Amino acid sequence: MIKVTIGGKEKEYPKGISYEAIANEYQGEYDDLIALVYVNGKMTELHKTLKKPCEISFITLHESSGHKTYVRTATLLLLKAVSDILGVEAAAKIKVEFAIGKGYYCSCGELEITQKLAGQVNDRMKELVKANLPIRKDAYPIDYANRLFKNRGMGDKEKLFHYRRSSTVNVYELDGYFDYFYGHMLPSTGYVKYFQVSYYEGGLMLNLPERHEPKLIEEFKPRQKLFETLRQADDWGRKLGIDTVGDLNNQICAGNLSELVLVQEALQERRIGEIAEEIAARGGVKFVMIAGPSSSGKTTFSHRLSIQLRTYGLTPHPIAVDDYFVDREKTPKDENGDYNFECLEAIDLEQFNKDMCALLDGKEVELPTFNFKIGKREYKGNKKRLGEDDILVIEGIHALNDKMSHALPNSSKYKIYISALTSLNIDDHNRIPTTDGRLIRRMVRDARTRGTAAKRTIQMWSSVRRGEEENIFPFQESADAFFNSALIYELAVLKQFAEPLLFEISKEEPEYYEAKRLLKFLDYFLGVSSENLPNNSIVREFVGGSCFNV
Repeated sequence: MIKVTIGGKEKEYPKGISYEAIANEYQGEYDDLIALVYVNGKMTELHKTLKKPCEISFITLHESSGHKTYVRTATLLLLKAVSDILGVEAAAKIKVEFAIGKGYYCSCGELEITQKLAGQVNDRMKELVKANLPIRKDAYPIDYANRLFKNRGMGDKEKLFHYRRSSTVNVYELDGYFDYFYGHMLPSTGYVKYFQVSYYEGGLMLNLPERHEPKLIEEFKPRQKLFETLRQADDWGRKLGIDTVGDLNNQICAGNLSELVLVQEALQERRIGEIAEEIAARGGVKFVMIAGPSSSGKTTFSHRLSIQLRTYGLTPHPIAVDDYFVDREKTPKDENGDYNFECLEAIDLEQFNKDMCALLDGKEVELPTFNFKIGKREYKGNKKRLGEDDILVIEGIHALNDKMSHALPNSSKYKIYISALTSLNIDDHNRIPTTDGRLIRRMVRDARTRGTAAKRTIQMWSSVRRGEEENIFPFQESADAFFNSALIYELAVLKQFAEPLLFEISKEEPEYYEAKRLLKFLDYFLGVSSENLPNNSIVREFVGGSCFNV
């Protein structure tokens, strides 16, 4: 028998018992399903077995790592279902593209997807769940894994593994279906009880619960503008021949990075020019409202848009909504008693609307500057009056919410949603969450400009994400234009800046496993220098060297 400490109490278990069996004893103490365990502080899958004395704690679906494991396992079930219905070659054609709300969109190549087929996939997944089939994980030699996947039409794996430094790769197997996944997996199909597969825009939409309510499947709500922006990014990636990290690494090795950078930057500049042209052509626009989640590159975008607006004879003036924060003592607090700077009530809406309306009426207005050190607004003689060709470029978390600018006529506003919508995949079945790209951007920028350790950035991230979910994403479809600030090459550049920051986080710190996950993720990329990036690139906002004041 082996001694195990759980919740401060010592118990004994036979050697070789699975962590799943131990977790089952404690499941009744948790509202949500246990997905993983910490064994002496190391995140471990439930199928693994007890070998020596240790301390164990449990990770449920309510936690980020547990939820990611659920999403990954549900994706495996979907691919297995497609393989059972149409054959393994068909499953190889599925590409897990991007998230739309709580749904995960899967394109299907030349496969003809219908509502009937989506229903069959959904039903087959339910059968797999009911059967509670084991999900096995084995370490295969790279050469063997390459042959295995090549014979199943998964050439994207071979490209990815070509740049892998280790001699083995972990392969998951479900009832004869083999695949590679980045990250942990649940031990059997019976764990994936909540999902819905439907037909959407020529592909399959896998709708799953969010981690805060892991038993609730909400009806999928299309976000058409977001979808079209993401699909456009994917289309451009395909035209460039870069769908996956393996494709990007191949381009880097072939010496094509400089041209790739120029093409990507030109595509972004063209899109910024199109937005500026639409603003100028519309007429009567006096307020350009820009909102997007953290680390979207809003500041650089605002500068570049302003330059483009000047080419149409307009004179842009930047306005930061943050300058209209209420004084610190009036700032609302969250459930933990901390100041909530991200809620709408943290803005002095009355004063903002009063000033903007006065400007719209041609009056001169003295605009405030918020002093973050003392927590108060100050007036330093920054006076403005809007002329015929003047236009205000307003950036802020609530810019798309009409409640923030309720006194301004809609005809005077042009709203832009910006985000780093990553189109690159690790491989066809392993998507890169846009949140990972933005987290790495923020980590690099905050360390450079504020001296903030990566540990602190990771600590704050869940709060930042919660603010985005509440204050930005619900209003994104109201935007007149979407701008995707992600660049297909950027993670290869950010890698060299992010890795040293992540390695600073020690094993004893709670943020260690998130840092380890990000390091493993960055290990897929070949690192490249930032020296050849244009000085107006959005990536410069994070790594430094921008020609703008960012």
